[in-house]
Amino acid sequence: MGNINPSLLHVGSTLGAVLMALMVIFIRMKASARPVTIRKIWIPPLGMSTGFAMFVVPEVRFPWWWAVAAFLIGWFIFAYPLIRSTRFEERDGQIYAQRSKSFAFILLGLLLVRTLLHEFINRYVSVPQSGGLFFILAFGMILHWRVFMYKHYTQMLPAERPIPQPRV
Repeated sequence: MGNINPSLLHVGSTLGAVLMALMVIFIRMKASARPVTIRKIWIPPLGMSTGFAMFVVPEVRFPWWWAVAAFLIGWFIFAYPLIRSTRFEERDGQIYAQRSKSFAFILLGLLLVRTLLHEFINRYVSVPQSGGLFFILAFGMILHWRVFMYKHYTQMLPAERPIPQPRV
């Protein structure tokens, strides 16, 4: 892995996760003041998908079944609290995400569980591999949450109003 100390990499990844969680909480709180759009629903998982490029590096790779298990854990377990805390409301003919008092606590709780799991898993795999596993877990979580948001959003659109198409 070069000259990078694995313990520094571990501390850095944990601090990075904390900063990302705080940023997501801040962005999510501000987002409730603006209408939801299809673009706003799909940009996070699309942007996050670029992270799959990390698997070009051999040190990050692991068996396929590990990736499938991590994705399914993210999809079925970690996405559930986010889905439960996400609600939309219609105001002035537009759809807004309702501000959830529990969202920040849910995100921090997920971060705590993720950090504890990370500590456990790091005993058995390398830091780059655990980073890859937790990336796939997070991607499964975000993707499921955003699929839920998209379905809920399209159900709230009035029948006479078509789904807004992105401008090219």
